[in-house]
Amino acid sequence: MQLDVGIAFFILGVFATLVRSNIQFPKGLYQSLILFLMIAIGLKGGVALAEHASWQLVSQSISVILFGLLLPLIAFPILYYIGELKRYDAASIAAHYGSVSVGTYAVAVAFLEAQNVAYEPYLPLFVVLLEMPAIAVGIVLARHKKSAAGGANDSESPSTRVLLHEMLFNQGMLLMVGGLLIGFMAGERVERVTPFFFELFNGVLALFLLQMGMTAASRLGEIKRLGNFMLAFGVAMPLVGGVLGCLLGLAIGLSTGGTVLLAVLGASASYIAVPAAMHVALPQANQSLSISASLGITFPFNVLIGIPTFMVITQWITG
Repeated sequence: MQLDVGIAFFILGVFATLVRSNIQFPKGLYQSLILFLMIAIGLKGGVALAEHASWQLVSQSISVILFGLLLPLIAFPILYYIGELKRYDAASIAAHYGSVSVGTYAVAVAFLEAQNVAYEPYLPLFVVLLEMPAIAVGIVLARHKKSAAGGANDSESPSTRVLLHEMLFNQGMLLMVGGLLIGFMAGERVERVTPFFFELFNGVLALFLLQMGMTAASRLGEIKRLGNFMLAFGVAMPLVGGVLGCLLGLAIGLSTGGTVLLAVLGASASYIAVPAAMHVALPQANQSLSISASLGITFPFNVLIGIPTFMVITQWITG
C-alpha cells in the first residue's frame, strides 16, 4: 500500500525535528498556509452549495449543529470529574474538542480523493457550522459555577459584546464563511481564482503538514508533562467523536465519503479558532494545556491513524 503524500510530509516534519535538523519556514508562512486553506475550503463549499442547496441540506445542517453542541458536553465531565482538572481548564479543552480542525479536514479530503472516494462537495458548510457551538458551550460550562456562586469576579470577565465578536468574527469563521458566500454568489466567475485556490491546494497542504509535523514533534516534552490521563483523552475522545460522527453521517443520508468527513470533523480538535476565542473568554484557563493536547496528541493521531480508521468503520457499517 502506497503512503499518502500528505502523511509522508507530516512524517518528514516529525523526523526533521527529532534529528534536530534546522529547518525554518519563512516568518509568517505558516499563517499564510492556514489562511489559504481556510479560503480554499470555503470557496469549494460555496461553489458546491450553489449547486446542491436543498431542504434536505437544512435538516442536515441542524443535525450537525446539535452534534457540535453535544461533543463538548461529552468531553467536559470526563475532563472535570475523571481527570479532576480545574473547571476553566476542563471547559476550555472541551471547547477545543467540540470544535473542528481545518487542517485535519483538509488531510481527510486529500485522503478520499487519493482513494477515489466520492463525497458531498458541500461538506465545508459543516466545517463552518461546527466552529461556533462548542465555543458557546465551553463558555457556559466554565461560567456555570461562578453564576451559581453569585457572579463573583465579574469584573475580570470580558463583555458579552467582546465574546460575541470573538465567536462570530475570529479568522476561521470570517474566512470560511466569507469564502462560502463568495463561492456561492460568484457563480462561474470563481473560475478566475480556481488555478490558485483549487489546483495548488494539495501542494499548500503538503507544506502545511511539513510544518505541523515539526510543530507536533517539538511538543513531545509538553506531552510528557500532560500525564497519562491527557494522553488517553487525546486519543479516546477523537474515537468517540469520530464514531458518533460516522453514525450521524449515515443517519442523515451522507455518502461513504461524506460520512468519513463528518467522522473526521467529530474526531478533530481545534488549534486555530478556539484558542483565540478561549484566550478572550477564559483568560484563567491554561491555554497551553489545550493546545498541547489538540496539536501534540490528537492531530497526529487523526492524521496517522484516525482518518483511515474511520474509513474502515464506515465501510464496515455500510457493508
